[in-house]
Amino acid sequence: MSSPKANRGDKNTTTNASVPSVWSRAFTSNSKWDDKEEFLDVIYWGRQVLGIIVGVIWGLLPLKGFIALVLFAIVNAGSVYVYFSSFQSVDEEEFGGAWELTKEGFMTSFAGFLVTWIIIYSGMHFD
Repeated sequence: MSSPKANRGDKNTTTNASVPSVWSRAFTSNSKWDDKEEFLDVIYWGRQVLGIIVGVIWGLLPLKGFIALVLFAIVNAGSVYVYFSSFQSVDEEEFGGAWELTKEGFMTSFAGFLVTWIIIYSGMHFD
């Protein structure tokens, strides 16, 4: 008689072989997202990376003040909107509408952006 652990391992092997990885689907246009949480995770973590990258760029440029904050919001929300509406072509209504997808992970991304921007800007432009 086989153990339950052995059966779970066999099941996972079969499932993993038939479903492309989250990474490959994230970078492939018009991917199929059976698990909605996986797509939301891709948006969340992609947005975190984007926030840090934009923070480094804004710190090096040296952008500052309200204009930098507004530009961050436009770049961040705009790139996520283009990603899910044009690149992935998902039905926004399955995820609660375009607004829900656009705000997914925004505040955490904003926090990462602020920390990165402040550190880079202060290190590069103050004695």
